[in-house]
Amino acid sequence: MEVLLQRELGTTTLRASGHTSGGCISEGQSYDTDSGRVFVKVNRKSQARLMFDGEAASLQAILQTNTVRAPRPVKVIDLPSGGAAFVMEHLDMRSLNRFSAQLGEQLADLHLHNKMLREKQAMEQQTIGRGSGQSTVQYVDKFGFDKVTCCGYLPQENAWQSDWISFYSQQRLQHQLNMIEKDYGDREARELWSQLQVKIPQLFSGVEIVPALLHGDLWGGNVAECEASPVIFDPASFYGHSEFEQAIAGMFGGFNSSFYSAYHGKIPKAAGFERRLKLYQLFHYLNHWNHFGTGYRGSSLRVMRDLLK
Repeated sequence: MEVLLQRELGTTTLRASGHTSGGCISEGQSYDTDSGRVFVKVNRKSQARLMFDGEAASLQAILQTNTVRAPRPVKVIDLPSGGAAFVMEHLDMRSLNRFSAQLGEQLADLHLHNKMLREKQAMEQQTIGRGSGQSTVQYVDKFGFDKVTCCGYLPQENAWQSDWISFYSQQRLQHQLNMIEKDYGDREARELWSQLQVKIPQLFSGVEIVPALLHGDLWGGNVAECEASPVIFDPASFYGHSEFEQAIAGMFGGFNSSFYSAYHGKIPKAAGFERRLKLYQLFHYLNHWNHFGTGYRGSSLRVMRDLLK
């Protein structure tokens, strides 16, 4: 492993720094190199390359907005024994504490970035001598992502769609339920979904949804802080409805009231927010069912029943 890293990174120095981490998906280790300290995540699954390529693209997209700090991706490396390693910038991180409100503001800035690009593009197109198609900014007018990303280790369907309700219903919920049907053949889930899917459009009545770049898996374990700022990491990004981001954030804790106050100071809650939040939490409960088994079946079915009331 070390020899491979030295060759791929072009470094004579490669010394484990003692900073290690291990989640339920991948293991990690920091190394000192000729050009500074890096963090290396390793996953032995056959689809590790796909997962890490999506994570690298997600981090790059977030960094390009200049709104919130995230580790800089360096390189994805195939391992001869199977799986892959993902090399990224090492950041000295600790639990989120002092910068909760700042994270709320910066996350809102991330979600508003594409909308700002739309407004800037519209202004540029009105400028004398600058016609349509000559804009220097690139507004994304659809929902999806250029790369497959994985929420956990399961690939997401990120093909571009112009309609958010169709994207979320088909490429998030239906995709998860198809896996549940294949593995469990759960009759109650199938019946509840057949009733719920026709009611979903009602939850979005009167709501304007501008595609927003999302972290995609923003629970308390994927946020931290450095000496001077908050940090987000382990993204599964795509362009979607900004409200989606808060679903898993509220499920497992880790965010205090200052985070939410700062966020909603920039992006106020729209009418119907709480019921849509349940709809967005449904994805994460289904995703956990597919990752960890039937312990999440009850929560998944309960949310569907609540949405049908």
